[in-house]
Amino acid sequence: MAKGRPTLWFHPGWNHQAQREKGHAEEMSQFVIHGGKPLQGEVKASGNKNAALPMVAAALLTDQEVVLKNVPGILDVQCMLDILTHLGASVVRQGDEVRIRAEHLQSDEIPYELCERVRSSFLFVAPLLHRMGRARLSPPGGDQIGRRRLDAHYYGLRGLGVKADAEALDFHLEGRFKGAMLFFDEASVTATEHVLMAAVVAEGETTLLNAASEPHVQDLARMLVSMGASIDGLGSNTLVIQGVDSLHGTEHEIVSDHIEVGSYLALAAATGGELTVRGTSRGHYWMINRVFERLGIKLDLESDRIHLASGQDPKILMDEGRVTPTIDDGPWPQFPSDMMSPMLVLATQSEGSVLFFEKMFESRMYFVDPLIQMGGNIIVCDPHRVLVSGKTRLRGQTVRSPDIRAGMALLIAALCAEGRPSVVQNAEILDRGYENLEQKLLGLGAEITRE
Repeated sequence: MAKGRPTLWFHPGWNHQAQREKGHAEEMSQFVIHGGKPLQGEVKASGNKNAALPMVAAALLTDQEVVLKNVPGILDVQCMLDILTHLGASVVRQGDEVRIRAEHLQSDEIPYELCERVRSSFLFVAPLLHRMGRARLSPPGGDQIGRRRLDAHYYGLRGLGVKADAEALDFHLEGRFKGAMLFFDEASVTATEHVLMAAVVAEGETTLLNAASEPHVQDLARMLVSMGASIDGLGSNTLVIQGVDSLHGTEHEIVSDHIEVGSYLALAAATGGELTVRGTSRGHYWMINRVFERLGIKLDLESDRIHLASGQDPKILMDEGRVTPTIDDGPWPQFPSDMMSPMLVLATQSEGSVLFFEKMFESRMYFVDPLIQMGGNIIVCDPHRVLVSGKTRLRGQTVRSPDIRAGMALLIAALCAEGRPSVVQNAEILDRGYENLEQKLLGLGAEITRE
């Protein structure tokens, strides 16, 4: 690490809303979908988006080559690779393999136009502080699904030796990271990943309490261990890290994306189709499977594949005492927040009523307005809770993707809809999280074109 007084400059003055409105004014592509037919076939699970993003940042922790395999071909990953290139790293991509060597870094600054493209740009802070002694960047972008706090990141970095002026967001780091015992007030995925990257190169021992333990967090930890890090407690909410002076290169294959897989399963079930997904890991789907069961859908979970049989009639199962059931989200191993939107569309195609309770993001449920426009029988109780009653016939409409998961949900609704074709605008937002989306859907028999 560089000597002196390393600094992170974090510029809060950019007007994100104005920039996004400017972007919306530009011509963007849209999907045109002829729905109302069952989709069936087979797809291969892509690499996990939320594992790949921090792994790209973690490659900056060493000056040796890092080889990542099963890297999804999505826009958010490309944004992170663009940041690496800007900083001076060598990046070579061939198919789903990416070779990264950050031997001679040329900059400690990430410009605004790169930061605002992806929320995970903030994950470069700890690696830059370790390698360059300073990091300069603007507020991260990402989906607009309500307030997404960075407090846990600040707490963790401060706890490991970063001194911050809360007013100016001007960070100063004396020497190197120093180990500490930290307790997160929320089991934040990105904060756990970020602080973990700092802790593995900190002086002494670090204990992370109430750490996130999602599959992608565990996969990042496994990659860091393969680089020479010492991490105990994988799979639990307590991680104990013995810091090392330096990390070396590695070769690591990214786990499959359980959110992508769950989205395709919801799509097949909602359209009354049949689907086999290859390349899965059974242990990632226990809670997702329970929610499918609650909507009357049976999944056949095997060690490396999932099969959803045709001929199933979705029917919402009442709780004991004939009580309307609730589907809610929470930190792993609870139901993932990113699956709430696709499952809500499946509920519109299921007989019965169910309450969806979104606990983790304050604006995720706002996408139900266009779903109601398409014919969904949905009562908005408050910003966090909606009551869905089915089965309803959806009709083709023109709608807009507000975020990645809501965009996928509206695409599922369009594939269920009858009558005139549906148009899903802002198609690029789906490219941020779903690899080869059109090709996979066409392979399942969907009538979809991009304009």
